[in-house]
Amino acid sequence: GPYKGKHVVFLKQLGTGLLLISGPYVLNGCPMRRINQRYVIATKTKLDISGVTIPAKVNDEYFKKQRSKKTKPAEGEIFENKKEKYVVSPERKEDQLAVDKQLIAVIKKRDDKKVMFSYLKSDFSLKNHQY
Repeated sequence: GPYKGKHVVFLKQLGTGLLLISGPYVLNGCPMRRINQRYVIATKTKLDISGVTIPAKVNDEYFKKQRSKKTKPAEGEIFENKKEKYVVSPERKEDQLAVDKQLIAVIKKRDDKKVMFSYLKSDFSLKNHQY
């Protein structure tokens, strides 16, 4: 997907076993989202996110897509139906901003904050003789 290879912060494990991660969005454009463990490579870089509060409403139901009810097309409308584009709800934007503020504050408290900011902005890659 569009977020492959991004360095992200693991926030918590959801009820279904999926992982809740965030970019933070302001750093690398990766929003708060759930992802399967299979697509994650853990590194030794750690952040102390014990003080970060994630809204209680952020669970698996929070990320489910809202399905619109299909209606039978009237005569002549078969090809006029267009798919609705996904629009981020204001609620999700607020939650993203709240979590991002807390994550940025945690990063700013570190001694190596400049390195950490550049680390999260960069994409994951391996070079020769690195692995």
